[in-house]
Amino acid sequence: MKRSKAYRAAAEKVNVDQLYSPEEALALVASGASAKFDETVEVAMNLNVDPRHADQMVRGVVQLPNGTGKSVRVAVFAKDAKADEAREAGADLVGAEDLAEKIQAGEIDFDRCIATPDMMAVVGRLGKVLGPRGLMPNPKLGTVTPDVAGAIAAQKGGQVEFRVEKAGVIHAGVGKASFTQDALEANVRAFLNAVTKAKPSGAKGTYVKKVAVSSTMGPGVKIDFSSVNS
Repeated sequence: MKRSKAYRAAAEKVNVDQLYSPEEALALVASGASAKFDETVEVAMNLNVDPRHADQMVRGVVQLPNGTGKSVRVAVFAKDAKADEAREAGADLVGAEDLAEKIQAGEIDFDRCIATPDMMAVVGRLGKVLGPRGLMPNPKLGTVTPDVAGAIAAQKGGQVEFRVEKAGVIHAGVGKASFTQDALEANVRAFLNAVTKAKPSGAKGTYVKKVAVSSTMGPGVKIDFSSVNS
């Protein structure tokens, strides 16, 4: 793959064999983020799990202390008073059967989906559409709840969902390159700690194999995971 001049310049600053502290890694990421847009800072974790086994699935949510820097569009399945509550709380889309019909027709103009418990009979029919996109409401993730206002605030305020992929990898955006160093570091530490706490019962041996941070257009920088809680 042919890399840009900016990427090559950023990569030259990174020792691929070195493990950096979160502070050092994020400083390198920020210095290499030279795109004309505000690049997303991403974390990737390689875990020693096989998610094909139920007792090795890693999934959860984390509230990033400084938000993601991304504008999040939220759809809410609710009726009557709860629908009014959702609109007042800032939901971008609110509906019931009408919203389900739009989604079935391919109109998926949102990043998160919330539902009140009584709407799950309707939402359940959308599993094949929402599931593969990671948008299916889930009570364990706080997206099936009667507290729609609280759920909307969490989603728009920096709540990030994570789920391990087939190869044992978890990745997520944890801020923008324009964030301060302290803000990014706090977000990264919060994310890493959340994944650590979500260690499944079936995980054996070393749980976290590798951690790296990068910007949208930049190279990955490895983090010394043992320094995260130091």
